[in-house]
Amino acid sequence: MDVIVNILAANLLSPIVLFFVLGLAAALARSDLNIPEPFAKALSLYLMLAIGFKGGAEVARAGLDSTLLLLILAGIVLSFVLPAIAFAILRVASPLPRIDAAAVAAHYGSISIVTFIAASEFLRSQAIDFDGYLVAVAAAMEAPAILTGIWLAQRSRRGEARDDHRERRMPSMREILLNGSIVLLVGAFLIGWITGEKGLATMAPFVVDPFKGVLALFLLDMGLIAGRGLRSSLRLMGLRTILFGIYMPLISAVIALGVVVLLDLSTGSGALLITLAASASYIAVPAAMRIALPEAKPAIYATMSLGITFPFNLAIGIPLYAAMAGAVT
Repeated sequence: MDVIVNILAANLLSPIVLFFVLGLAAALARSDLNIPEPFAKALSLYLMLAIGFKGGAEVARAGLDSTLLLLILAGIVLSFVLPAIAFAILRVASPLPRIDAAAVAAHYGSISIVTFIAASEFLRSQAIDFDGYLVAVAAAMEAPAILTGIWLAQRSRRGEARDDHRERRMPSMREILLNGSIVLLVGAFLIGWITGEKGLATMAPFVVDPFKGVLALFLLDMGLIAGRGLRSSLRLMGLRTILFGIYMPLISAVIALGVVVLLDLSTGSGALLITLAASASYIAVPAAMRIALPEAKPAIYATMSLGITFPFNLAIGIPLYAAMAGAVT
């Protein structure tokens, strides 16, 4: 227990977490601190490129094997199944309407790449090795949860009387797979894989050295966004819905822990897989929900993933998942 407490304390006092806390506190205090939107988008693009490229270079170094293929398959299955579990829990444990519950559930099967990056940096700080090709699993887990969320919403619509017959356009598989974050992440991964260690050495001044500073700026912006969302949406969600954003990641983590045991993963790789399953998307899924479920309330599903689950994972979840993986590997 003392080890876990020490790890939690070290994570809470890391610059990455403290920059997020700074942004959160500034927003809650109604400061005029602001990151311009074009600059924030550039930070996001940089992080996607850097983590994808480094993951591809790691695959080139280690070689493609059956473990990676099994991991990708396991990630896809988790991404399909976890939103269904989240939806069932929300219908029982929260007052959300079916459509809002389906939109929220979709976020809890897809992944937060920034949570994944923060977990990677945490493992490095603890000198825990992990396989860089986990980024390929992250890319594979983006889209299936969106499809499950849309399917759940369609079932809900068929079960409820509708006041009108307007057609709602569902995003196609092409639109989902060509989401900008997925394209850049997968594309950078492939480039890193093709160019290997030589390519990584060439790109190191860009994708390695500035990485932590860019991540700190990005998390400052995430803190600002989360604080503003919390200010405007707490009454709309209710306590039971807010609590879901804390215990659902733990349920997902326990399920993923079974996969870690079955595949006999290392501590670091197991911690990252658990982190992926326990994270909640706030980039790809919200964009898809705006098209697929225009009647769902962004103030609920965006705030749940970014304002509640993301801070929980950043401060407490990541070291907890590492401890869980360490206990079974």
